[in-house]
Amino acid sequence: MSKNNIPQQDLFNRYYRIFIIPMIFLLYYLLSYLVNPYSYYWESLAAKGWKELFTEGIIMMTTCWGITELSLVSARWLDTRIPWEKWPIRRFIAQLCGQIITVSILLSVLYGILWLIFGPPPDKPATLLEKIDEWQFVFVCVMLSILISAVHTGNFFLQRWKTSMLEAAELKLNTAELKQIAMQAQLQSLKLQLDPHFMFNNFSTLSALIEEDKGTALSFLENLSRVYRYMIINLNNDIITLREELRFIQAYIYLIKIRHGNNVDIRIEVPENITNRGIPPITLQLLIENAIKHNVASAAQPLHISIYEETDGTLTVSNNIQLIPTNIPSTKLGLENIRNRYRLLSDQETTIRKENGMFMVTLPLLNF
Repeated sequence: MSKNNIPQQDLFNRYYRIFIIPMIFLLYYLLSYLVNPYSYYWESLAAKGWKELFTEGIIMMTTCWGITELSLVSARWLDTRIPWEKWPIRRFIAQLCGQIITVSILLSVLYGILWLIFGPPPDKPATLLEKIDEWQFVFVCVMLSILISAVHTGNFFLQRWKTSMLEAAELKLNTAELKQIAMQAQLQSLKLQLDPHFMFNNFSTLSALIEEDKGTALSFLENLSRVYRYMIINLNNDIITLREELRFIQAYIYLIKIRHGNNVDIRIEVPENITNRGIPPITLQLLIENAIKHNVASAAQPLHISIYEETDGTLTVSNNIQLIPTNIPSTKLGLENIRNRYRLLSDQETTIRKENGMFMVTLPLLNF
């Protein structure tokens, strides 16, 4: 496992042991001196030989190591049982009591080991100063344990703060990206509205209908106004109901039927129980426009477009593939825009595939 794959807390614990244990060893003597600089222990320490000093150093280093390990283990165990973010006061009390208990147990075990190695202490009553030194030793060890636990807790809160800052930055980045993609959708929709060919075709059809069939012309104009009104109203919306999108699509299909007749066959088979689910606005219109734009639609080769529920919670838009011969490659901006919007709005993705001469785009239906 590389260093990049090791969790931050594990790396902290590893370096914690390397650097902190010697510091705790030195801090023990510093605290002991600050608590009682007149203890007889300092005189006895100065009178000892190097072998005795080495033995005592090993014992104290082992004690510091034990305190460090128990402090880390108890703090990590409490992290899973009494997390700081849920019960801060309860955690503080539990951690303080836990440090005192674990240190007391550790010192009792070490005392028993030393008794087995070096034999029992001299059988004489301890003086008051000796008892004070013993309690001082326990007090300093408890203080060291609390200090180690405080450093561990401080690192925990630092990591949480860094994580929250990263999440906030990522959220801002996603928001900015969503705004950018929404702007692309707006520009694409406006481009469609202002496209000279789109405008010319619809107004030419409307002009011809006015002379031939004023009733149909009026209906065409009403549906054309619905299409424009829907696009303008939903430019700033991220999600709308499938019911609203299908209502808009009916108006859009009417325009296509008037212009292309039976050359384009659009069928919608969507059960009513899923129409309250969500979908990014103008998604179905982009897919229908994409199919008509890239495929031949004639009496000899009609273009069949279907909108249906493929599986529970998904909507599929499919069309038969009969591409228009052209040397200009597709920019795929419409499909890419739909994919990006789904990626930012949910953890679900669109699926684009070609099977048996059919081009299919599957859209997850979203929850509000």
